[in-house]
Amino acid sequence: MTVGIIGAMEEEITNILEDMNVLTTKNALGLDFYLGKLNDSAHNIVLVRSGIGKVNAALCVQVLIDLFAVDAVINVGVAGAIDKRVKIGDIIISTDAVHHDFDTTALGDEPGVISRMESSVFRADDALISAAERAVEAIGFPVHKGRIASGDQFVSDPEQKDRIGRLFAPLCCEMEGAAIAHACYLNMVPFVIIRAISDNAEEGSNVNYERFFRESAVIAGRIIKTMLAQM
Repeated sequence: MTVGIIGAMEEEITNILEDMNVLTTKNALGLDFYLGKLNDSAHNIVLVRSGIGKVNAALCVQVLIDLFAVDAVINVGVAGAIDKRVKIGDIIISTDAVHHDFDTTALGDEPGVISRMESSVFRADDALISAAERAVEAIGFPVHKGRIASGDQFVSDPEQKDRIGRLFAPLCCEMEGAAIAHACYLNMVPFVIIRAISDNAEEGSNVNYERFFRESAVIAGRIIKTMLAQM
């Protein structure tokens, strides 16, 4: 089995790359794809930093599928909490993902609905969800399973947070997951999104983000290594 692992930023993949036996590196679309294995894992992996935002993330998935024929995709990184039960340092495992900034309501669609697609809600793979949950529990962090909402914006406005929560009921929001889920859905490749919470998506979130981002990214990397070792 070959697993594609995507982080949006360097900090989100560094912790994984340090423990990886890299066999070769290939460059596509200006991105470095690291092929190899992680300690204690029988699976081949392709690790890549996609860059920030939904277009970068979706293109990265397509390269993983077209050039490296990955059997599954795991997206790892940080996010801001939307649900009040979710705290900084908690871990979110996706059950599904939606685009919170997709808006064709002027054409009669509901917010987040992608016109002329069978589904605008992209469901994660049950087996990958279970594997991620076991890994988080083994490490000992609080874990929640639920929806992740994505948009090309850093959410730090309480009104915007309330709107996202009211319309989509996600546990957290970030900037890549739904695009990765969308691309996997179209290619019929199983996926799961794992997020460590770095802020609460409200006023002052930029301060919390800077304070907790690197710590959250390291935690996310630990989960990936534990998850792959158990799969």
